[in-house]
Amino acid sequence: MALHRDIFWIGRQWAVTGSGIQAVDQRLEGAFDIDRATVWDDGLGESLRHQPWFNAADFDKALDVARARFPALPRAESATPVPTPASDVSAIPTVSLKLGTRGKLARFLPQWRIRP
Repeated sequence: MALHRDIFWIGRQWAVTGSGIQAVDQRLEGAFDIDRATVWDDGLGESLRHQPWFNAADFDKALDVARARFPALPRAESATPVPTPASDVSAIPTVSLKLGTRGKLARFLPQWRIRP
């Protein structure tokens, strides 16, 4: 995937763009891009450290720049849980609708037109 048009920082291997952290090498086809919403997650570079092409110093610098650029979102765990009603399928009322075209196919019915 091509780099996002808004580039805030570019290193040897990683770039901080409007969509998050992206690998500069286009041969990777966006497989290792990190979305801006997940920049604050722990252990982002741990899965990449075993790759032979991975430059840890450049990734750490990109992560610092991205975290300074994109503020942390509030965690959903701190919010109070919303109570959900008990799901009883038998308590849902059923509604029967009778749609009729009086023996005509719907595609051949005259269309509504608004006349001035």
